[in-house]
Amino acid sequence: MKKIKPNSKERKRLEELSKKTLEIANKEAKRYQARAILAGSLTRDTWLPDKNEFDMFIIFPKTLSEDRLEKLGLKLGKTIIKKLKGKWRIEYAQHPYVRGNVGKTQIDIVPCYKVKKGEKIKSAVDRTPFHVEYLDKHLSKKLSDDVRLLKQLCYVNKVYGADAKTEGFSGYACELLIIKYGKFVNVLKNVIKWKPQEIIDIENYYKKGDYPRLRKQFKRQVLILIDPTDKTRNAAAAISAQSFFRLKKVANGFLKKPSKKLFFERKFKPLTERELILLQMKRRTELLLVTFKAPKVVPDILWPQLRRFAERLEGILREYEVEVLRKDVYTNEKDLAVVLLEMQVSKLPFVDKRIGPMIFDLDDSERFIKKYKGRSVAGPFIEKNFWCVEVKRKFVSSREKLLDSLKEKMSVLKAKGIPSYIAEKIAKKFDIIYESERIMKLVKRDENFGVFLRKYFEKESLV
Repeated sequence: MKKIKPNSKERKRLEELSKKTLEIANKEAKRYQARAILAGSLTRDTWLPDKNEFDMFIIFPKTLSEDRLEKLGLKLGKTIIKKLKGKWRIEYAQHPYVRGNVGKTQIDIVPCYKVKKGEKIKSAVDRTPFHVEYLDKHLSKKLSDDVRLLKQLCYVNKVYGADAKTEGFSGYACELLIIKYGKFVNVLKNVIKWKPQEIIDIENYYKKGDYPRLRKQFKRQVLILIDPTDKTRNAAAAISAQSFFRLKKVANGFLKKPSKKLFFERKFKPLTERELILLQMKRRTELLLVTFKAPKVVPDILWPQLRRFAERLEGILREYEVEVLRKDVYTNEKDLAVVLLEMQVSKLPFVDKRIGPMIFDLDDSERFIKKYKGRSVAGPFIEKNFWCVEVKRKFVSSREKLLDSLKEKMSVLKAKGIPSYIAEKIAKKFDIIYESERIMKLVKRDENFGVFLRKYFEKESLV
């Protein structure tokens, strides 16, 4: 706790800044019949010392149009940060909002609508005031350190955050789990018992007989944590199967052998060229890296598009009968994006066999013979009453196929199912890298990519 709890100096600085920000915000918001509230871990004393940030929500009347809400929200956000002598930039979620930096502190100023409990919300952030109210009422101060322990455990084990990159446990989800189970250790004792599609209903909105229906409603969501402020919402919807099972493994490891090491990040070294060569010799697979400049979009758009791009590339190769063993994606969110494809089969024979119609289908047989006569390597010939031919393949390697599929203009790439922002970058420039020396050049350029490679090959066991 000494290491993960803010000291009195940090606490005083952040509390004074948040108080000043709230005063300025309410003074400015009053002009538009709006009010400001602080949200997030700062208000409940569950923040971690390296999380030097807080959120502020400006609550506007529901009568305001969405355009007006956005304009006034941005205007107020900029004014507040300027008065704090900080720097601002516009970020995007469902609505644009202002992210400011005042000294070392990051402040997000988000506009939302004032809605009554039970009323239909206009945007996802409209429910935040309800979350603040619920947690203030149900999360006692004596449990704040237990929340910190859970957040820290999730953070260092890469399962903290509901963002698209992490797909893990949000701060709100961690706080709800502490409310449900009490002490930190009690949370872990329950986590190890969880099964996929576990249902946690703190306010007991549903009976056990409703659970099958709930599991259908929240299909493919690995943990169902009913939001106590909205019984139709799963507060754990962002959590991936990977994050779910990783927390179960970490919880089990801690309960069996409690250790401080589990709360502090393990450092990984980048993969070396010698290790890369030995791994490829051992696995007898080929690595293909599709590299390009990362689009300048928010991470919550970039990461899903990267994953969809990897899925599409695998589909293109499968259509051409070459199999991908495993795939992954990496980006530094600045100037590098990579799709890694580890090929189970990367080369095909020069000839391909095409099976045509049965000899009794006269019209189809005539068309098949006409199509391949004089163009085939062998045939047309007959096997088990089917016309067959052997033809020369257009591409014999997965590299050639990928290159041919991607060297198109943006409109064609989009038509092939490549996500829009990535299609834009690929149409300008991309590279397909497979040689060890060139892969290691990327590692020298970006050490984190080398760490990504190590983690890819040293795949973590989740049991």
